[in-house]
Amino acid sequence: MPIKIWKPGEPCLECPKGKLYPVKKPGILVRFVGMAPLAATIYELAKLRCNLCGVVITAQAPENVGSAKYDETAGAMVAMLKYGSGVPFYRIEKLQKSLGIPLAASTQWDIVENAANHGIYPAYRELVCQAAQGDVIHNDDTAMKILELMKHNDEKAARTGMFTTGIVSIVQDRKTALFFTGQKHAGENMIELLKQRQKHLAPPIQMCDALSRNFPEALKTILANCLTHGRRNFVDVSANFPEETQHVIDEIAVVYKNDKTAKEQNLTDQERLLLHQRESGPVMENLKQWLAEQLDQKKTEPNSGLGKAIAYMLNHWDALTLFLRVPGAPLDNNLCERILKKAILHRKNSLFYKTEHGAFIGDMFMSLIHTCNLENVNPFDYLTALQKYASEVFKNPGNWMPWNYQDSIPVNDS
Repeated sequence: MPIKIWKPGEPCLECPKGKLYPVKKPGILVRFVGMAPLAATIYELAKLRCNLCGVVITAQAPENVGSAKYDETAGAMVAMLKYGSGVPFYRIEKLQKSLGIPLAASTQWDIVENAANHGIYPAYRELVCQAAQGDVIHNDDTAMKILELMKHNDEKAARTGMFTTGIVSIVQDRKTALFFTGQKHAGENMIELLKQRQKHLAPPIQMCDALSRNFPEALKTILANCLTHGRRNFVDVSANFPEETQHVIDEIAVVYKNDKTAKEQNLTDQERLLLHQRESGPVMENLKQWLAEQLDQKKTEPNSGLGKAIAYMLNHWDALTLFLRVPGAPLDNNLCERILKKAILHRKNSLFYKTEHGAFIGDMFMSLIHTCNLENVNPFDYLTALQKYASEVFKNPGNWMPWNYQDSIPVNDS
């Protein structure tokens, strides 16, 4: 039966008196199909051989085939799978083979390394430079393994620890994610990052947990500690001290409720500060007094789990309550802890990096991919564009950030 095509101006099917007119928003019908992450097209080029001289003439390839075996989208897809979704090369290899399009793990590495050299590297360096100018910078660490460094550790190296540092820098409302993997901890990576900070800028607010390695003495920042981390200490011992811990949790909940109100009302940093000083200030002051009484009046054993949780809060009180004194100071480090899950996912599935160079490649792609996620930008399209317009990226990488790269794409190609 032929499909009826309705046209504007025709009578309505339901009521003959009415007429149809076009609606701006079309109806949407979605159908999904399965395919390999990387597809390939095989071109069979006819060959002719001369029966006298033996020369072989091969037919020309079709137009728009290109000269590269792996185009820009191949590099973007492998990077997305490996560094964006945590799928190891060997698993991608098995998947591709099972779907009839084999792609060796070693070949995948060659593809992403080549992509890193074509547009990715200059964009990453520019991203680091812009992140150094942040108003608020979050940082944290997670353990990571690099086989090359572990070999040196067997030779009694001076330092054996290996980390991936996650950094989220906020400039106004723009968020940038960075990853640094190696033997430097978060504080040392922060020092290296801030060397690129413009001299006239005031020290940034640094949000981290209270580990001393996160803020060495050489680091010139305004320190803020994670209130959620302090709260978590009480949650961990809530089974043994239900009443006391519930009191602390409820008081901190009031602070978070006030912060949620500030976000919902879209308050400026100064307006948010005044709200917290008015609504959260008395709550935190009463909480501090209550915490001190638990130890001073010996209501809580200092060496107990509750006592240690209280001591942590009191010892870091100024940094935990920076949001009551400095505009724009965050309450917690949850933003950074969330981005570190990308590195943790890689560690869980791939276990380690083989070399420092491999870790650096991973840091570059993770930084760009997760910055795109934070800015609601399609990372696949972005990585593809960086490779396609690599020469322009090298000339002016500032025009090829996730938030402005589309403005730099030639009109004929967009």
